[in-house]
Amino acid sequence: MPNSTQVPIDDQISIMAAQREGALPDQDNPTRQPVSPRRAIGSMAFTELWERFSFYGLQGILSFYLLYSLDRGGLEVPAAAAAGIVGAYGGAVYLAQLLGAWAGERLLSPRTMVLLGGIIITAGHVCLAALPGMLGLGVGLVLIIAGTGALKTNITSIVGFVVADKPAAARDASFSYFYMAINGGAVLGPLLTGFVQNEWGFHWGFGLAAVGMLGALIQYLFGMRGLPERAKHPSNPLPIAAIWKPATTAIAALLVIAVASLSGWLKAANLSSLVTIVALVAAAGYFLVMWTSSTVSRDEKKRTVAYLPLFLLSGCYFGFLFQKFTAVSILISERVDLSVGGWTFPVAWITMVSPLAGVLATPLIARLWQRLGARQPGAPAKFAIGLCQIGVAYLYLLLVTTLTGDATIPVWLVLLFMVVAGSSEVFVGPIGLSLATKIGPKRFGTQMVGLNFLTLALGSSLSGLLGQLFTAISNTAYFTFVSGAAIVFGLILLLARRPLARGLNAGL
Repeated sequence: MPNSTQVPIDDQISIMAAQREGALPDQDNPTRQPVSPRRAIGSMAFTELWERFSFYGLQGILSFYLLYSLDRGGLEVPAAAAAGIVGAYGGAVYLAQLLGAWAGERLLSPRTMVLLGGIIITAGHVCLAALPGMLGLGVGLVLIIAGTGALKTNITSIVGFVVADKPAAARDASFSYFYMAINGGAVLGPLLTGFVQNEWGFHWGFGLAAVGMLGALIQYLFGMRGLPERAKHPSNPLPIAAIWKPATTAIAALLVIAVASLSGWLKAANLSSLVTIVALVAAAGYFLVMWTSSTVSRDEKKRTVAYLPLFLLSGCYFGFLFQKFTAVSILISERVDLSVGGWTFPVAWITMVSPLAGVLATPLIARLWQRLGARQPGAPAKFAIGLCQIGVAYLYLLLVTTLTGDATIPVWLVLLFMVVAGSSEVFVGPIGLSLATKIGPKRFGTQMVGLNFLTLALGSSLSGLLGQLFTAISNTAYFTFVSGAAIVFGLILLLARRPLARGLNAGL
């Protein structure tokens, strides 16, 4: 497959899941009508471009919408609460994708799930754009979480279905177009919504994201009739008699959330804690299923045991990385001078520099691994490098905040931080994805993909908790803690790399 580090890590995981889904031809429907792969892939790619445009466009300005004062168009939410909301939102998006993947397999067809997801996401962006205050924020984010969960993994699975019986070269080319669409949306989204927000306000930025999602929905409606037969039916439908079980669970969960909200227990400040707990419980369930299964061999269990510390440290790494949406966004809103000549630098462009740096660093690192060949470091050592590098990035931010004292910080100094922090993802995100698909038990490949999703959910919610810590202590103490923790974790992993590598390669 094409180099997976060319797209954001959450998209890499869903693409890998789709390649697993589409690995075999559709022998259950030999009489299906022939489908033009080029046309179907083009339709899905264009739909995904606009969906990612809206998603990353919103993500680039959401933190600042919460943090900015009323006279600047924001909601003036306290920084700790804003960090909790952003962290919980990010974590919930990844958790919802796991549920969406399950629903597309057991309840509704992937084609229908994508359509419903598109409608719900569009409604969410419209609510953010049209409804003022916390009402629009709450309704909009909940709808976007639910819609993204329904759409994201299922549209990628459909791509896998389209190319299932095609030669490897054709499959790779198709996914390359899909990658390109994701890249386009991830870059265009924050570029345009950030500019619109900077010039005319947040609600205009949300409105542009809504227009992008509406474009995705219209494109999908035109292209959905030509999708493969596999996309029109759930692959493992739940018997009608058994539907009451998930329905009862969903109703019970909604009642618990409603009671917690009405009682005042569920607040913005503890949302990240709740999502963190859910992510950890889900991860424990995945690991326990694999460790207790009689179909998993002894060597496979050894590999998953060795993967556990890497899973936890990967979650910590993404917690450090995703602080660009929490702690670092708070720092930007409070202390960074965005003036460049007579123009204000769009805040969404600052956070966009991080993934852009990762994309630009990819060819250099990939070439290095190719040159080293068998001499290249193993996965634990690469994780260690990524942790140490992001630790150094925060050490640099510690020096910047200390040396500038109470003065404002020039925006270019923060942009340099984003470059160093963002490029570190090359050593963790794609390496963890590749490792999970390599070491997973044969009967539980989907669970390993699910675990990769959970590192992102865990990292997002952890970034919310770290953002809340940022508001409670001094900048010096905070950046000392974060940089020290990342570097110490990296050094410990470096020391343990050999026994971990032996465990990860057991039986391979």
